[in-house]
Parts: sequence; structure tokens; C-alpha cells
Amino acid sequence: MEIIINDHRKIFAIQEEFNTMFPFLKLEFLSKPHEPDGAPGKKFVKQHSKTLGECRTIHKKGNLTITPNMTVAELEEHFREVYGLAVEVFRKFGETWLETSPTASWTLEKQNLEGKTLAKVVK
Repeated sequence: MEIIINDHRKIFAIQEEFNTMFPFLKLEFLSKPHEPDGAPGKKFVKQHSKTLGECRTIHKKGNLTITPNMTVAELEEHFREVYGLAVEVFRKFGETWLETSPTASWTLEKQNLEGKTLAKVVK
């Protein structure tokens, strides 16, 4: 999957594209990037109609390739390092969403499959 990154794209559009490929994962945008080993700030962008240009520190255009075998850590790092965007991936757990930080070394495919399993079990 290729996601086009530029200052005019809306956050919700990126989230919808990601969710199409990984229906049991959720991509949330944070108001500030964090250090790779540091705890992320928990200020999520509440207005998903904001543009990427309003939320990032590096204003580079490009295509972000997301594959099922990419890990959560790789995805989050790529958003941060290349595009100056702070994102966090969450996995479905019944009706709630869990942070994937403890399992950031898992692939997106594994995270999604786990979310699918847990969505059925926890109802």
C-alpha cells in the first residue's frame, strides 16, 4: 500500500487508507513527535479534519509504502524520521483499543491478526 504524504492531506484520509488494509488496527496522530526510546506525549490530534501540514515538523512530500511485514516500530519511526509526524498504532481488543508499544516488534500483519482474534473472543 502506498500512502501519499503532503501538507494538504487530511488526517482522517490517512487513517481510512491504513484501516482499509488493517481493519483491526488504528493509526492515531499525536500532536508532537517523540524520541524513539522515549514515551510519546499522549496529546492526540482530536480534529481528524486537520491537514498533515498542521501537525508535522518536516514538510517533505512523498509516498509511504506500508507492507504487512513492516513492524509497528518501523512504521512509527518512518512517519517520525521522514515526515515529522508522530503516530501510534493501536490494536482492537473487543470494543476498546490497546497500545501496541509493548509489541512494537510485531509485524502489522501479526498485530492485525491478533486484533481480529481478540475482537471475536472479547465480546
